Amino acid sequence: MSTDLPALPDDFARVLAVAAHPDDLEYGTAAAVAAWTASGREVAYVLVTRGEAGIADMPPEQAAAVREEEERRSAAAVGVHDVRFLGHRDGVVVEGIDLRRDLAREIRRARPEMVVVNSHHETFGPGAWNSADHRAVGRATIDAVSDAGNRWIFPELVDEGFEPWGGVKRVAVAASTQPTHEMDVSGHQEAAIASLSEHAAYLAALDPRPVAEQAREVVLMTTGGEDGRARVSFEVFG
Repeated sequence: MSTDLPALPDDFARVLAVAAHPDDLEYGTAAAVAAWTASGREVAYVLVTRGEAGIADMPPEQAAAVREEEERRSAAAVGVHDVRFLGHRDGVVVEGIDLRRDLAREIRRARPEMVVVNSHHETFGPGAWNSADHRAVGRATIDAVSDAGNRWIFPELVDEGFEPWGGVKRVAVAASTQPTHEMDVSGHQEAAIASLSEHAAYLAALDPRPVAEQAREVVLMTTGGEDGRARVSFEVFG
């Protein structure tokens, strides 16, 4: 991870973190969330799906309930208690008007000053193709930030009681292949490890190793630097 990126600005009090699936925010970003909540900032989560297609040997209706509960416990481990699920279908999320409207509604509801979302880019790195859901949710979230501030886009949201919100200062894209800023998360890796460990059923289905071992390995890998300082990077718009 680069050591010469500028620090992520900290001039915000409220964050809305958006992800396609339960567990997406726990691969590094949760360390930043733990730092924000520890400093008194408000963070809310929006999950576009319930991750029901994520466990091969578990029927979707069962997996959805399991993964939703795991995500709520995971969020609580880093100080987040406002967790909402939009109910789009896992694996076939459609980037379009319906998703933009749903996300704009949540932005107007939470009224954040910063929106965090996972990468919308085609790859996670050389040879690692990003999922269709991640790409769709990332792009739709960036669009929805503008939609949320415009009274004449989705005027039905005003009828529902959600007035426009143009107070988002920036969108921070996590796990981007084109990072522009970084954030020191020293002292918050253990909280992030605890957060990822809550996804026990999901991680157990991926790897036979103990869940705690997997979580520690992943979080240290995604937040570590060559100089030993813990940090996460973001591509920042705005």
